[in-house]
Amino acid sequence: MHSLPVFLRLAGRPVILLGDGAAADAKRRLLNRAGAVIVGEGTDAALAIVAIEDEGEATKAVARLKVRGILVNAVDRPALCDFTLPAIVDRDPVLVAIGTGGASAGLAKALRQRIEALLPSGLGGLADRLHGARTRIKARFPEPDARRRAIDAALDPGGPLDPLGTPAEIDDWLASPDSRAPQIVTITLRSDDPDDLTLREARWLAQADAVHVCDAVPVAVRNRIRADARQIESAGADTTTGLTVILKAAV
Repeated sequence: MHSLPVFLRLAGRPVILLGDGAAADAKRRLLNRAGAVIVGEGTDAALAIVAIEDEGEATKAVARLKVRGILVNAVDRPALCDFTLPAIVDRDPVLVAIGTGGASAGLAKALRQRIEALLPSGLGGLADRLHGARTRIKARFPEPDARRRAIDAALDPGGPLDPLGTPAEIDDWLASPDSRAPQIVTITLRSDDPDDLTLREARWLAQADAVHVCDAVPVAVRNRIRADARQIESAGADTTTGLTVILKAAV
């Protein structure tokens, strides 16, 4: 992973923007949407965007800003960037960011257009309703692991809160019985390539509480496991967790 994706709250905060022309105008519009206060080079700020067309002037401006400890994005100059600006799918408060580390803005744009067509306009409303129901969800599922599994099941394809379908009312979901029992599944890898996982297998790895792995399971596949899941170096199964996956070595 070449960069750490983060979402920055810039409302009311100063961001330096240098340059003129179409590129600078596009960054200005983006910063305005985020609520940032656009300022000049002499102002104290944590971030800066350099959209100067002349190569020499841009390089000098970046150097001056970095000496001050300011993180810099240099438009169309990825080698000079401390951070890059992704293509964005906006379903406020849901944001999807697609970045290529500056390798290809065109590729990021193409992916954004594909994802944009998939995500319904009401997705942000579902996020707001889930946030508003946090206290009731905790009361309905007081144990953290059980709560996470219940939410995962509700948001699964075809689930009552399927974000790509027509989500049910939160109250109706909370009133329904919790029929999700602990289960153990086994994935036999067909190759070292994680793209050979089926969609169901990928969901299992993203949802599992515990995953049993052996040394032969490649790192690329391990990276698909939920970050906070327990990874157990063994061939046995743990029946105390809600969903346990046993990974068999690539063949």
